[in-house]
Amino acid sequence: MTDFTPLASLLGGMMIGLSAVLLMLWEGRIAGISGIAGRLLPPYRDNAFVSRFAFVLGLVAAPLLYALATGDAVQQTVSSNLPLMAVAGLVVGFGSVWGNGCTSGHGVCGLSRLSTRSFVATGIFMAAAIVTVFVTRHVIGG
Repeated sequence: MTDFTPLASLLGGMMIGLSAVLLMLWEGRIAGISGIAGRLLPPYRDNAFVSRFAFVLGLVAAPLLYALATGDAVQQTVSSNLPLMAVAGLVVGFGSVWGNGCTSGHGVCGLSRLSTRSFVATGIFMAAAIVTVFVTRHVIGG
């Protein structure tokens, strides 16, 4: 089980929302991480490589900066089952391509723009997450 952290959650959500607004304001782009990361690879469609790279670098650097600032290690639990992780990564990648976006693009940016497609996609993400948690906790055991 995880601890409920309302203040940290509120601040984190505000920072995610602010970053999405600033990216839209400065670059005219949706803060969809799968799209940003996917467009770091050739063929390049525009000249925004540096801003995309900086965005992804910020995602990687943020937990490191947090650890430096607080002295607390960032805790993340990842399965050691490599075949499972490979399949999960492929399924998530396929889903973000097939769904034309990921949870950040649809859930944060799309919902705030009142996009019907994002509303449906986010509902599917949430339903899949609920089923996954139920299966892993009650069917598989854990």
